[in-house]
Amino acid sequence: MFHSQTELIEKIMLGEDSTIEFKREMPRRDNLADEIAAFANSQGGVILIGVDDYKEIVGLGLQELDRVEKIVVESCEDSIEPAVPIFTEKLRIDDKNILKIEVPKSLFVHKTSNGYFARQGSSKREMPTDQLARLLQSRSQARIITFDEQLVPNTHKETLRESFYRRFITEGAPKDMIEDLLLKRSLLVQEGQEIRASVAGVLMCHETPDDFLYNSFIQTVYYSGKEKDANYQIDAKDFRGPLDQQIIDAFKFVEKYNEVSARKEIGRIDQPQYSMRAVFEAFVNAVVHRDYSKYNSKIRLFMFADRLELYSPGALANTVTIDKLRYSQATRNELLSRLLSEINLANDVGKQVKRRHFLERRGEGVGIILNESEKLSGKTPVYELFNEELCLTIFAAKSLQKDNE
Repeated sequence: MFHSQTELIEKIMLGEDSTIEFKREMPRRDNLADEIAAFANSQGGVILIGVDDYKEIVGLGLQELDRVEKIVVESCEDSIEPAVPIFTEKLRIDDKNILKIEVPKSLFVHKTSNGYFARQGSSKREMPTDQLARLLQSRSQARIITFDEQLVPNTHKETLRESFYRRFITEGAPKDMIEDLLLKRSLLVQEGQEIRASVAGVLMCHETPDDFLYNSFIQTVYYSGKEKDANYQIDAKDFRGPLDQQIIDAFKFVEKYNEVSARKEIGRIDQPQYSMRAVFEAFVNAVVHRDYSKYNSKIRLFMFADRLELYSPGALANTVTIDKLRYSQATRNELLSRLLSEINLANDVGKQVKRRHFLERRGEGVGIILNESEKLSGKTPVYELFNEELCLTIFAAKSLQKDNE
């Protein structure tokens, strides 16, 4: 919205309306949260910090600009429920610095500590009960379009990299057909006259998705002990890139530290701590079922001497409960599921996990995790929910050498 500087300056000269709000300086956090939620609950809009009510660009100091941007991002994550994905941009106009905050129209209804707000004309208004009820109903129906099919602000068709999106369109398709094919696959989304990348498009077809979708990467840490203790931290990696590459990188991280013990009786018996087939399924499930609308957390893996813990942001989808996980096949991100089911696995990984594609879509994943892991360690993996975050704990198998001692 207002992408060229000329267009933005012209808009400033016309003054505030239902699409743009001016702030001379950083407002109080709760006030800023109300403004952002109001735009998200309406048609979206832009907030400019460094422009006063008289349409004068007063600007911000460089240090102040950095501080304000940090507070804005924190406010969106901590003071609005659910969090609002925004795009911030530092601009220099007439030798003065301003911060542009682009707020997209949301498919969700957002609440702050002060209530529910909507944008009306040049100001925000708390929504009366009847208006809130209508909005909740309409946006609940709109969620037929899943979050992974929604557009990502400040993206365009070039955001999708050809080397990645070619995997999902007809081989040899002529260049003049590519845009239509990407729109049909929902990797691109049309918004009025503009073409944007979808959430799934960014996650699968950009080299660093977290440039646009905050925290959309996998963080891994390996401790030699049984607790989180920096003194026993051996390795830590953040894996970015398209989701399929994140899965492979995280899988190989576990494989690197998956200790194998051996026992010589009649022939040699090798026993790893973890079933790599179960580990692969766990990463695929975490990526596919994660709630990408939650920007304040990431997928996190912690490996310890006796177990691994895998955390994925988001409560369980639909009516699924912990007890029903083994038997359920509800998918939060249907488009991501389809895309991952089309990508072939490299032979070395495919042989280990006994499949050809990243996702087979038969609803067997949780069963494989539970059965394969219990077979090795004698302990059933545990699923738990903590503050709308799903945690899977897989217990390590005991060393065969220790059994002989």
